[in-house]
Amino acid sequence: MYVKVPRLTAGLIVFLLIIVLSTGSSENDWDLNFCGTWRHAKGNLNLIVSLSTGCERISISAGKNTLSIKGKITAHCKRSDLIPLDSFGLSLEEESKFCLYWEPLLDQLKLQVGEKNLTLCWPSSLHGSCCTDLSYGANEPEATYGITNGTIKTDVITGKTYTGYNFSGQSIECKTLCDQASNFNGNMNIQYPCARSTEVEMKADFRGYNIKSPVTKGVSAEPTAIVHLPRALKQAAKNTSKVVVTFFTNNVLFQEGHKEVRILNNVVGITIENEIIAGLSEQIKIDFHHDAISKMHSRKCVSWDTRKDPLSVTWTVDGCETKQRGSEHTECSCNHLTYFAVLVQLQPKPVRHLLALSVITSLGCAVSVISCVALIVFLCRKRRSKEHSIPIHLGLALSLVFLNLLFFFTGVLANVGGHSVCTWVGAALHYSLLSSFTWMGIQVFHTFWLVYIVFRPSPKPYVWNLVGFVLPAVPVIILAGVGGIYGVREVVQSTNDSSPYLMCWMEKTDTALLAHYFTNIMILIVLVFSGIVMLFLVYREIRTRDEWRNNRVAFLSIWGLSCLFGTTWSLTFLDFGPLSDFVLFLSCILNSFQGFLLMLRYCMLDWMRKQAGGSALGSSSTGSTRQQMLQTHEKS
Repeated sequence: MYVKVPRLTAGLIVFLLIIVLSTGSSENDWDLNFCGTWRHAKGNLNLIVSLSTGCERISISAGKNTLSIKGKITAHCKRSDLIPLDSFGLSLEEESKFCLYWEPLLDQLKLQVGEKNLTLCWPSSLHGSCCTDLSYGANEPEATYGITNGTIKTDVITGKTYTGYNFSGQSIECKTLCDQASNFNGNMNIQYPCARSTEVEMKADFRGYNIKSPVTKGVSAEPTAIVHLPRALKQAAKNTSKVVVTFFTNNVLFQEGHKEVRILNNVVGITIENEIIAGLSEQIKIDFHHDAISKMHSRKCVSWDTRKDPLSVTWTVDGCETKQRGSEHTECSCNHLTYFAVLVQLQPKPVRHLLALSVITSLGCAVSVISCVALIVFLCRKRRSKEHSIPIHLGLALSLVFLNLLFFFTGVLANVGGHSVCTWVGAALHYSLLSSFTWMGIQVFHTFWLVYIVFRPSPKPYVWNLVGFVLPAVPVIILAGVGGIYGVREVVQSTNDSSPYLMCWMEKTDTALLAHYFTNIMILIVLVFSGIVMLFLVYREIRTRDEWRNNRVAFLSIWGLSCLFGTTWSLTFLDFGPLSDFVLFLSCILNSFQGFLLMLRYCMLDWMRKQAGGSALGSSSTGSTRQQMLQTHEKS
């Protein structure tokens, strides 16, 4: 059916359409977020970058072996590079996802290809004009190799494969664009989206200068960052006397590759054009004022390291010192020029009371080594006796000597020898820990065997030696062959994270963490669980017998083997809640003094044996337990 639209209604529609279009054109879509899938051949792949200043257009094209980004949209950034992509892990695939991000307010261009983030243009301060309103233009021809599933933010352009996409830009005053962005982000945690700079002229009589970050009206009444430029900076600058200090409050583009840490809102860039300044005799000081940070989360001053990989955001602590002036104030002292920020550690939490725990551990390890050596001498004198448990006690004592000796010197070796020495010392320390856990398990199992499995002979001593000394070496050798597991480990303390404690152990990598869970934690869980289960079984077996019920020596022997060895390590799982500090110190004391407690147990048993007149049940070990158990069964 035909319906005639009134002329007034049609005119009204056109009028409203003009209003909508004119309103929309007054607000600029300032950034670009283009993603797609690059279809390419297997083999060598390259990235071609060709960028120049101006505001015309940017094109993203792709072929069989090449991804290209060419355009004229930047205010300061100029770049012409051929970047190999061999190390990105793309050569074995035929499709690779990528995203291109353009931020005109910072003059920053980033490319994410595969799992690698590349900064093609570094962020800079607010300039005269910005290239924005990048509108989608005509596509390049369809092809087998190219870009498919092109999207702008969340809007899919097409699922076809094109050799390239083109975007045209329009120039606008950056101040106008920044005001629009501020209004748009009014409800977000971004104080001011634009970077603001201050240029300082270092004249002949320059003796230092303080620069405060701009204060945003209605947001903060005090500056969030204060920079002190020292007199030595004038002496280090050779070609120019101008230094530019830039304050960034939008740090989204600085949060690269950090899952367990985050950058605080303020990032400060200090640059001198065409010069690299490092090794200043007088340090630059930056005072960061931020939201309160709990002592449970460490924080440290970092700088953007462009030496390792200029295309990637890499934060490093080298060249900077951190001083915490309360929970809301961090002072950074650095001897070079680049971008600076405060990095907050989210996980894992730093160690509390590190100094006190280190003193207790060192004292406990020293006492345990001496005690275990004395115990070894004592047991060697008794090797002629018929007690089958002496080789097991010797194995545990030897493993504890090795463990405590290495742990006592691990800090010294880490500071003196570095990574090359710690690779071997860390592996040896891991082996000694696994060997100690294994011998603790053998102790518990052997006691269970003597009491519960009475009529079967226990395994020969060489079997225990193979299990206790050879078996723990297998995972250590495998992990050492894999590589990247053992090295220098930094233990950060909650009160002063600028001076971490160094030790030789497993490094802070995903592979090392996985190895830690599959070896140390798994064996510890098995050890604690088996000790509790076997204690229950042994108690159920002997609780009805008068000989055992009335003899405290036998109970002490079983309790010592089943509870003392291994159970104390379970306290490491209870480091949480209001009693976490108490549990932390208790675990440290019991585990570091374990060698001393082992010797004390044997001294008590030997003394009680003498008091009992050398009876079978009064033996200093569980080796004669079998005879008593056999006698009990024969009587029944």
